[in-house]
Amino acid sequence: MEQLKVTLLQAYLFWENAAKNLQNISLKLSDIRERTDLIVLPEMFNTGFTMNAVENAEKMDGKTVSWMRDTAKKFNAVITGSLIIEENSNFYNRMVWMRPDGSYETYDKKHLFGLAEEDKTYTAGHKQVVVELKGWKIRLAICYDLRFPVWLRNHQEQYDLLLVVANWPERRAQHWRMLIPARAIENQAFIIALNRVGYDGKQIYYSGDTTCLSPAGDVIYYKRDEEDLYTFSMNKAEVERVRAEMPFLKDADDFNLI
Repeated sequence: MEQLKVTLLQAYLFWENAAKNLQNISLKLSDIRERTDLIVLPEMFNTGFTMNAVENAEKMDGKTVSWMRDTAKKFNAVITGSLIIEENSNFYNRMVWMRPDGSYETYDKKHLFGLAEEDKTYTAGHKQVVVELKGWKIRLAICYDLRFPVWLRNHQEQYDLLLVVANWPERRAQHWRMLIPARAIENQAFIIALNRVGYDGKQIYYSGDTTCLSPAGDVIYYKRDEEDLYTFSMNKAEVERVRAEMPFLKDADDFNLI
């Protein structure tokens, strides 16, 4: 069965400074010494989680998406993370899935974080997005989405890997650490939940706690409090094994989102 090699960057983000963030991330990624299929960056990786959308938004043909295209080509790997995109006079917290050939998919964050008034600044997406890579079906999600199991439900074995990018503050880290295994176990899928580290411009601290779990909820990777670049492999046969030994998904309730 096809293995997927993934590189995670739990990064410190410089507040509202895209040039410095792209420079720092490029420097960190230069330490990649092995072939990888997928590079994952945090939510709003070029600015930090800011509501100053007007000052920090870019277009899809802007410098950060162009940097993603160049970086994907350089490493011959998909690169993904979210950034602020302006489109048709609306602002989106948009996850971009950039392929080495320059083609891409996008996911606009569905659940906007009301406590930070994200819902007053950004426009919510309404489309669930599953992308494919090396035979893997990968569901895209952003931060607050993690709290909503119906939205992320692996309906009819829709995906093999749930990929969540985040700016999740340390003050709610206990929730983060509890929700991640719940999503893995209930959906019988690998989960990668990548967070940032350090203080933002509002002096909110992010402890990282980036986590990867198997479909059975076993820990593959966990890192707290520091920047870290980590590459590892996942075997798709593990998904099929868990679902065959514990065929819970077939007993799940059928439903439609409205």
